[in-house]
Amino acid sequence: MRAAEDRVAPRPERLLESTSVIGSMTLLSRVFGLVRDKVFSYAFGASPVMDAFIVAFKIPNLLRRFFAEGAFSAAFVPMLAEYRSERTPEEMRQLVDRIAGTLTVFLFAITAVGVIAAPALIAVFAPGFLDEADGRFELATAMLRLTFPYLFFISLTALAGGILNTFRRFAVPAFTPLLLNLVLILFALAVAPALAQPGLALALGVLVAGCVQLAFQLPFLARLGLLPRPRWGLGHPGVRRILALMTPVLFGSSVAQVNILFDTLIASFLAAGSISWLYYSDRLLEFPVGVFGIALATAILPSLSEQHARRSGDSFAATLDWALRLVLVIALPAAVGLAVLAEPLLATIFLGGEFGPIDVAMSAASLRAYAPGLLGFIAVKVLSPGYFARHDTRTPVRVGVQSLLVSFGLNVVFVLALVATGWAPAHAGLAAATSCAGLYNAALLLRGLAAARVLRPAPGWRRLAAQVIGACAAMIVFLLWGLDRAGDWAAMSGWQRAGMLALLVVGGAAVYAGAAYALGLRPRELRGARGG
Repeated sequence: MRAAEDRVAPRPERLLESTSVIGSMTLLSRVFGLVRDKVFSYAFGASPVMDAFIVAFKIPNLLRRFFAEGAFSAAFVPMLAEYRSERTPEEMRQLVDRIAGTLTVFLFAITAVGVIAAPALIAVFAPGFLDEADGRFELATAMLRLTFPYLFFISLTALAGGILNTFRRFAVPAFTPLLLNLVLILFALAVAPALAQPGLALALGVLVAGCVQLAFQLPFLARLGLLPRPRWGLGHPGVRRILALMTPVLFGSSVAQVNILFDTLIASFLAAGSISWLYYSDRLLEFPVGVFGIALATAILPSLSEQHARRSGDSFAATLDWALRLVLVIALPAAVGLAVLAEPLLATIFLGGEFGPIDVAMSAASLRAYAPGLLGFIAVKVLSPGYFARHDTRTPVRVGVQSLLVSFGLNVVFVLALVATGWAPAHAGLAAATSCAGLYNAALLLRGLAAARVLRPAPGWRRLAAQVIGACAAMIVFLLWGLDRAGDWAAMSGWQRAGMLALLVVGGAAVYAGAAYALGLRPRELRGARGG
């Protein structure tokens, strides 16, 4: 009976429940992620050691994002959902075994190349390190040799998570990233002080965390009877289809990651600490993206895949429309809050130890530049499954390439303009270019789905937009009023900052919700989308 229920694509009410489950687990992970970053900032600040670690972790982590969570999940989850709906359980298990074996071989080869070529990778992605006498190049190279194998373990973890998500066991994959944060906190506090080069402890922690995350998910796969028995399967038709679907997504996903690495490349030539300032501000930006954007995208992809397999176009369109309404209602006020509360957020979370008031100001500059792009970043997460579920992996590639070119051009223009005028720190130009590219990417994806009539907006969008914008305006007034009375955040104690920030965040959320309600927005309108 349960299996039969799981085969039916849920209505928006159940999708909202799934999103809440994923979001809750992701929220827990992100909270510990902020604790991890607080430990990092206190121990290492915006130092050459931290710059080196960020680059060494970013390379395998970005490969993980576009390979494991991007291209592979986009191709594997729809294919597994199709096998689950239309094939026998034995055929589905064979697909899991064959893709696991094939993926393992490819990942081992890539990892070996990455470890051997570590010096060349650092020279390519952070060439500014080569001209410095602070040892960042040598340290980053040593760190990368420890962090690169993380790609192997976390990609297999993504395979396990894709299987669990297809069966709507969302909580375990959403909880798994918490383990990375716990391991890194442990290594930063307990292992780093015992090493002659404390930064190497962070890199070693990344490697250990990858092993722990994979091991955590295996028992849950065993309960489903889908613990992979890896077999080489390049000739298996399902594996070949997954690889064919992955190829354009690999390229398209790599576009965004190349953009991020290009930011790092430019930042390596800017003032020491620029990479770290971008990192700390990006971590706050990633909080709503992970808690809401990735959670919502993860919840709707299996449903969209099943709706497409059943040729239920109305349900498919309704699911996308419902998800985009949630994006507007949640992402826009989150972006406003990040921009207005940039300094208080960074001061409350990171100020102390090696992370001083100058670091707060510099990180706040890039956070304010990142904030306008939040709506685009989250919308891309939700719009992309609208293509992937229909096995259209080429359109996002074309859109991604165009966005990459826009970002490249704006990176150069914004950074040079800020260097010449001094209007803001130069690294903020990189964040601003990323925001513009994210919004441009989302706009093109939205236009494509609407032109193909895959997305058919239901009535009420103009009224909803007016309600959300009006509520955001009321929230801005409240936050500015509160900031005016708060005083100097750097002069407060840690508990005072935390208490004042909590009042502003909770008060701002209450004002937003109250204003939206007064303007006529009701929660049932977001739970009761049409379709199923």
